[in-house]
Amino acid sequence: MPGADDRAKTGATAMGTQRNGFSRESFILSVDVGTTSIRGHVYDKEARVRGSCTAKIVPLYPEVGHVEMDPDALWRGFITVAKGAVQDAGVQMRQIEALGISTQRSTFTTWDRRTGVPFHNFITWQDQRAADLVKSWNRCWTMKAIHGVMKVLYFLTRQKRSLAASLIVFSTQHVTFRLVWALTHYQQVREAIEEGNCCFGTIDTWLLFKLTKGQIHATDYSNASATGIFDTYQVLLCEHVAPLSGKPHTSVAGLYPVVGWKIGSEVVYLAEGNAADTGTAIKWAQELELFSDVRDTAAMAYSVADSDGVCFVPSFSGLQAPLNDPKACASLMGLKPSTTKTSLKEDLPFEYLYLLPPSRLRVDGGVSLNDFVMQLTADLLDRKVARPQHHEMSCLGAAFVAGLEVGFWKNREELKKLQGTDKVFLPRGAAKEDSACPSREYVHVLQRWERALRRSMNWYSKP
Repeated sequence: MPGADDRAKTGATAMGTQRNGFSRESFILSVDVGTTSIRGHVYDKEARVRGSCTAKIVPLYPEVGHVEMDPDALWRGFITVAKGAVQDAGVQMRQIEALGISTQRSTFTTWDRRTGVPFHNFITWQDQRAADLVKSWNRCWTMKAIHGVMKVLYFLTRQKRSLAASLIVFSTQHVTFRLVWALTHYQQVREAIEEGNCCFGTIDTWLLFKLTKGQIHATDYSNASATGIFDTYQVLLCEHVAPLSGKPHTSVAGLYPVVGWKIGSEVVYLAEGNAADTGTAIKWAQELELFSDVRDTAAMAYSVADSDGVCFVPSFSGLQAPLNDPKACASLMGLKPSTTKTSLKEDLPFEYLYLLPPSRLRVDGGVSLNDFVMQLTADLLDRKVARPQHHEMSCLGAAFVAGLEVGFWKNREELKKLQGTDKVFLPRGAAKEDSACPSREYVHVLQRWERALRRSMNWYSKP
């Protein structure tokens, strides 16, 4: 997620500066470090993409359940994409006014403070090596006591924060337990800590450290709030407290309160529930040659009446909120001799989307280019779904935050005028306006999906 501190200024002079007697146009460079790829775009004042570059991220699987990335390979990919996007735009690096960075969260490494050499690979947010530790903590008497105390506090105070605390559980996506695993298994990390020579950080921290040649060791609110080391309610990390107005959403349905971004003194909160393996599932299906382009699957799906009873649970890295089961497996259920390639369309877990009645739905990312999935989403939720002209909103969001900071754009009102809508998908069928439930047509489909979901859960537990 983009954040106000997720950027490094390039040293470019102010936009419109006179050089050699003519006005030099300036731009914003933004790089999104995702789970499967690194994407970079150069934006002009109208938020038009003037140049782009993409590089693949190669995940490493040293053991079952372990998912890692090479820090040096990621750094090289980042630099390649940044330079490639500027070159593709046909501009010079000194014309770049600011750099915005958006990264996958909860992926971390540790490194030598003096040399900058990592002690181990990035341990990604998809990694399951701490699953048993998480499970034991969630079942321990300490957690049961905390839940009990919070229930009593909720009874006395009726504060939703206490109710949420009585239900919340740890997740493998939190950095905390994977960091404990690293401290237990990497002796050189423990030795560096004793010497005061160990740096810890998520991807944004690593990139900032490298970009500034070791001068800056920092993170932003968004990345910090997803680690499990940060108090989202008090906006507290270690001993530094920033007083803020508002409080984050307190979900009682398994969603996590996180910080989306901070602009000036304003902090924007999110209630997050995510499907961890959408990108992984697409890549997996492409490697099986089920399709080559995500957009092709829309025509495949429309070519059949239904999925012929097939359910695909894409939980390659377990299930996230609200179910939070790191031991779940990916599965294909309901296969028959009549099953064809077109029946194997991806069934996405929409369950968490209608836990909260949304007032407006905007979608982005590569899958948003698939009209079938977008129409299905609108039908399932009985809500209008708007697809923006810019489908890579992570990159654009980081560019907006960076551009606001350096005065490239004056205010957020100016940015709102730059966001256009590509297409709006309307729900089919008669549904009440205030309904947050799926259309009747899909009730039996969701029931079948939930049965498949439950049978995929707890698959890897020890007998």
